[in-house]
Amino acid sequence: MRDEEAPGPVTPASAPTAPGRLGREDARGSGDETPHTRFFLIRHAEVENPHRVLYGHLDGFHLSALGRAQAAAVGAELRDAGLTHIVHSPLERAVETARIIADQLTPRPALEADPELREAEFSRYLQGIPFWQIPVRRPLWLVHKAKRGLLPGDETIEAMGERVLRVVRRVARERPGATIAVVSHADPLNAAWILLDGRPQNEREMHRSGIGKAGMLELEMEGETPKSWRYIPPPHVEKPASAAA
Repeated sequence: MRDEEAPGPVTPASAPTAPGRLGREDARGSGDETPHTRFFLIRHAEVENPHRVLYGHLDGFHLSALGRAQAAAVGAELRDAGLTHIVHSPLERAVETARIIADQLTPRPALEADPELREAEFSRYLQGIPFWQIPVRRPLWLVHKAKRGLLPGDETIEAMGERVLRVVRRVARERPGATIAVVSHADPLNAAWILLDGRPQNEREMHRSGIGKAGMLELEMEGETPKSWRYIPPPHVEKPASAAA
């Protein structure tokens, strides 16, 4: 798992956009009575992790000074988007990201935790171990990397991505025509992107076009059907002096 992934060519709808505020869009397609619901699928911001451990589902891992600045910058980008709700993973780093984004917006959007947006299940086996020690201390990681879903407690790419898309479809049913943010984690979001694109469900694709920390996938739903999507890279944020090392 890499901290930052450069977006790769996937579909024309997924091309990165230029920085700037993201405004409101018509909630209906031209000549179409089906509500169009707009989503921003956001990866949590940078985490304070001086010992470089895989934090997985562990408590006590909060955003770093850089991460807080990233989340605030995402909120600033979304000020004109008409965001009404933020649905987020219950893990602390996602909760903090969601709260900081919400704090930048007026009126402040409602927050909702959904466990479907949690981190990858296999990370429970890996968590608490420094990244460099994982191949030695957690040898089943090699099986996981060869093909996800073979081991007990491991999810396939389809199962993991579908968790995220189930949340999207549920919210699209409950709040048709709204603009919603969804804050989750790298692997579930990358898996959802693979499913949207129809790319091969393998480890190469999980890392070829990954969502960077505080990066977003903007997704338009027509009813419960994905209509278009594009990748928005993380905002450029200067590293705060308190985070310099």
